[in-house]
Amino acid sequence: MKAFRQIVLCALAACLAQFYTLPASAQESKGKILIVLSSEQQLPLKDGKHFQTGYYLNELVIPARKFSEAGYELVFANPKGNTPAVDQTSLSADYFGGSQQALEEAERYQATQTGLAHPVKLSDVAHGDLSQYKAVFVPGGPAPMIDLASDPDLGAILRDFHQHARTTVLLCHAPVALLSALNDAQSYRTALSADRTAEAKRLAAAWPYRGYRMTVFSDEEESIAATNVFHAEPLFTPEDGLRTAGGQMSTVSGWAPNVIQDRELITGQNPASDTALADLTLHVLADR
Repeated sequence: MKAFRQIVLCALAACLAQFYTLPASAQESKGKILIVLSSEQQLPLKDGKHFQTGYYLNELVIPARKFSEAGYELVFANPKGNTPAVDQTSLSADYFGGSQQALEEAERYQATQTGLAHPVKLSDVAHGDLSQYKAVFVPGGPAPMIDLASDPDLGAILRDFHQHARTTVLLCHAPVALLSALNDAQSYRTALSADRTAEAKRLAAAWPYRGYRMTVFSDEEESIAATNVFHAEPLFTPEDGLRTAGGQMSTVSGWAPNVIQDRELITGQNPASDTALADLTLHVLADR
């Protein structure tokens, strides 16, 4: 009788296992994706005022959720290790296909990401083992223009990713963070903000991404944002900053999705490019 009971219990366990087997993404990670965000909220403007900003919710959550569901472990990081701010402008169903339900789901997903509330410092990432990351992803919102465009630790990370041809992904305003890979990103930023174009070009002579095809929140879109959102002009535009450094810019008519891949670099133009950028990234990672 005892032997029979053991047989029954084993059979029942095997049956239950068929129903409760974890999905592949939960069983074994495909690797880590480093998600880099700004630590700042106050975007300086040409009129001396500041605009309260942060990351755009859709630009973070839509790609991050796709990466996680595909089996990648997400590691959040920013310069100060503080909780990054979400741009309140982005808390709108307009960025989620007009669906209030999708917006609320995104907010719930955001709230579950403990790593987002307590990100790693970029300095710790830069001095750690960068080979553990399959990709680095920087979502947009204007905040990267404040600190990431000249952050030395991010610059070191990007140069390492470039050297080893590891997937590098940036969305909307975030491609401006590629400027951190300059030898003297802060001086470049200063020259650019002061309209000293010749000096800026000289400082960008050794930029690792010189000649790369890329896209970013366009001057057309930035002009609309300056009028209707910032109510003043930023110190420089992301498109001008990347073009002056030697990027081969490719933008489309405002607010249409646009994603560009050149070698290890994947860039998306605007909030509408969130899904296409995430899907292309997953395709590239699968091929690698």
